[in-house]
Amino acid sequence: MRLTINLSFLLLLFSINASLAQQIPLAEHPRPDFQRPEWQNLNGQWSFMFDPENKGMDSEWQKGSMAFDKTVTVPFPWGSQLSGVKDEADIAWYQREIKINEAWKGKKIFLTIGASDWETSVWLDGQLLGTHQGGYVPFSFELTPFVKFGSTQKLVVRADDTRRDFTLYGKQGYGNARGIWQTVYLEARGQVFLDAIHFTPDIDNNKLTVTAYLQAPAEKDLSLSLNIKTEGEPIQFQTQINKGKYKTVFEMDIPNPHLWNLEDPYLYDVVAKLEDDEVHTYFGMRKISVVNMPGTDIPYIALNNQPIYLQLALDQSYHPEGFYTFPSDQFMKEEILRSKSIGLNGIRTHIKVEIPRKLYWADKLGLLVMEDLPNSWGEPDRYMQKESEFTLREMIKRDYNHPSIFSWVTFNETWGLFTTVGKDENDRDIREYLPETQQWVASMYYLAKSLDGSRLVEDNSICCGRGHTETDINSWHSYLPGYEWDNYLKVMTENTFEGSTNDFEEGFKQGKQPNINSECGNVWGYSGSTGDVDWSWDYHRMMNSFRRYPQVAGWLYTEHHDVINEWNGYWRFDRSEKDTGIGDMVEGMTLKDFHSAVYLSMENEICKTAQAGETVSIPLFLSVMTGKHFGNEVAVQYDLTFTNTLGKSAKILSEKRQEVYQPWMQKELAPLSLTMPDYNGIATLAVRVTDEKGNTLHRNFMNFEVVSGKALPATSIFSTSADSYTGAEWSKRVWNVMDGKKVNGAGKGFFEYEIEVPKDFNPKKSKKAYFLIEVSAKELFAKDIEKEQTGNLDFMKGARALPSSNPNSYPMTDELQFPSTITISINGQKMTTTTLADDPADHRGVLSWHHQLQDSKLREAGSYGYLVKVPVSKTLLKNIAEEGKLKVRLETTGEGGIAIYGKEFGRYAIDPGLVVEMK
Repeated sequence: MRLTINLSFLLLLFSINASLAQQIPLAEHPRPDFQRPEWQNLNGQWSFMFDPENKGMDSEWQKGSMAFDKTVTVPFPWGSQLSGVKDEADIAWYQREIKINEAWKGKKIFLTIGASDWETSVWLDGQLLGTHQGGYVPFSFELTPFVKFGSTQKLVVRADDTRRDFTLYGKQGYGNARGIWQTVYLEARGQVFLDAIHFTPDIDNNKLTVTAYLQAPAEKDLSLSLNIKTEGEPIQFQTQINKGKYKTVFEMDIPNPHLWNLEDPYLYDVVAKLEDDEVHTYFGMRKISVVNMPGTDIPYIALNNQPIYLQLALDQSYHPEGFYTFPSDQFMKEEILRSKSIGLNGIRTHIKVEIPRKLYWADKLGLLVMEDLPNSWGEPDRYMQKESEFTLREMIKRDYNHPSIFSWVTFNETWGLFTTVGKDENDRDIREYLPETQQWVASMYYLAKSLDGSRLVEDNSICCGRGHTETDINSWHSYLPGYEWDNYLKVMTENTFEGSTNDFEEGFKQGKQPNINSECGNVWGYSGSTGDVDWSWDYHRMMNSFRRYPQVAGWLYTEHHDVINEWNGYWRFDRSEKDTGIGDMVEGMTLKDFHSAVYLSMENEICKTAQAGETVSIPLFLSVMTGKHFGNEVAVQYDLTFTNTLGKSAKILSEKRQEVYQPWMQKELAPLSLTMPDYNGIATLAVRVTDEKGNTLHRNFMNFEVVSGKALPATSIFSTSADSYTGAEWSKRVWNVMDGKKVNGAGKGFFEYEIEVPKDFNPKKSKKAYFLIEVSAKELFAKDIEKEQTGNLDFMKGARALPSSNPNSYPMTDELQFPSTITISINGQKMTTTTLADDPADHRGVLSWHHQLQDSKLREAGSYGYLVKVPVSKTLLKNIAEEGKLKVRLETTGEGGIAIYGKEFGRYAIDPGLVVEMK
């Protein structure tokens, strides 16, 4: 009976704890890399009150007797949806009751706040525990002298997030990290305790250097033990921290180390005990360095002494409902999995000291991380410099043990580094990046290296004409239209060599650093940026170019997900999918094919106009960015599929050839020679690289617009251009695109066409007839109705714009569809009613991309329609022949609009027309 009661009690406790865990947001310990067994999560509902007049201190709110008028959900920043409160002031107060476990007696009790922006003060029962300044790193206050074990006590927190020019604000304009924005928790520490413990692996010698830190010099000799879990027997080590010392450094053997890498991210779990203090942590045995690409003198970043071709994404690390704070641990895990799912090997957490549990999942799942120091938007005065130095120190202290982090980035695009030195003739500020500031930036590089010599440090991720000072990575940003990448990379690589001053500030020069693109894409590559647009077309061109220039040791695409005013993410802001359409063009192809270790680049121009019957030569470049062996040869399978002007597709060529394979080879192959079909249409060349076992290593493709061809046999086509409509009436707007290559009608309305049929046409000779058109729904976008565009808005500080406001925009296909139901009538006879699923824009809009002008502007790029075929009976065809014309009316039944595509726009090389297949 007694055993039964105890089991029931345990089950009840488990049920209660499970229920509480569900109620507490982010219930997991926030620091798997530094976790004590005795802790209590304080996330959840707190009483809350704004203090817009800053009167709380004078009114003694800190004593806890004031009834606050709101409830906030911690740890979400106030103003975010998940916090439950709106952003109404710069200062706010939190309070809640806590009860310290009596089992913690004899320990030192601390409150830790993972991050709170900016000045945070904490009281327990009216007693000030301390004040912290900073917005991104954790801080702790001791409660022990004021604790009443087992009794209810009042905890009060005041957060002052008044804007100060010198503070590190980053991109909080996209959603402010107001007040508490990371987990708050209590923990019981030993009477003497570890302040930090850092592990520095040495895989070359199977060693591990351990540095253990105290908060203050030891008052006596202290015993420190480590227990490291391995796949076999645990590794145990005993040492001491001598009296008067605040740290100890020692070396351990790690026999037969299991290395951490991207495919096998093995972590060694550690229990560290200092007297009565216990910390659970972990490390990965891995090495970050620079080596040459095998067979070359090109420096590459290396993981475990093996070069790695970096394929990264800029990760703004925002959530639409929590801003800087994610809603759950599962969401953070999925963020890492998303990157890995498309073949990326890393992310750059942008202008944000990342949440530790997200870094934990990068460690656990195997994804590299570049971690940025946030920037200020003021000037680099002594206050800003102090704030930057403090945050850099604390960031490295906190995140030292994450094997996923391979570099620290101290500044981005020289933000916050310009000083006002005067006024110009128009009374505008003259701002300069002063030499003394450059020297301070160089000193930040050396500070980071002194704190962590095991990783690479980037002084300034450069852009816009500025340069590096001292750096381990020769990084650069460039946003370009797809067609400019070949020339840009040619010039870039010609100017990259030891001693070159290209992309370096005066007095500094290139060494043997790896050359890395650290931001790229098309988003800022067009005049005034792109807004929401199909990114996949320019991305494809960019990838083809990058792989032809192995001197560039990697790239970093902007960006992982959309955020507020940036719509160029792989995913939407809510992490819903975008559709590139490439899988519909080449069977089995996904985004991972753009990131294949083995890559067959054809050329930058992924669609060409070719004459019917012309023989074209396609250059091939095999880029191998791996040391893996796939055999002595790989096979290159190439298929040519042709879609004619009836929308009918057929494979017209399928051949294979063998190519010599070597790891890390970069080789121009013999070109492909192809003869185009004799008819007009779209030809798609799909290539597939396979290993000796037939496993697919890579897919790629390019298109050809085939023109000047013969008439299709036994077929008559009577067509008209898209803009030759004879009638149109629309509730919102009607307009042409690119001189009538496409026509749009928005809202409710119709288009009418009259298509001439020759007098000598004999319908009796027909076998089948139908009306054929490429057509889609037509959403009226903001750019099509706004009289003024977005202008010079400061998006970094919170300005907002609609995704389709930009004149270059045409929102990319995603999960949210905009359908339109239309009725098609011919010669007054209703023929069909059909629903056009969407107003899409992606890689399938081949002709809409191909016919863009190369003038840094986009005009509905990537948009395309659906092929609609309306059968025409013999009786109707006879009537059409008698009247000498086909009268077509396309009319919406609702407000979904209609877009009609001509033969030089959209997906299919057709004009609206009557098709008659002859006997």
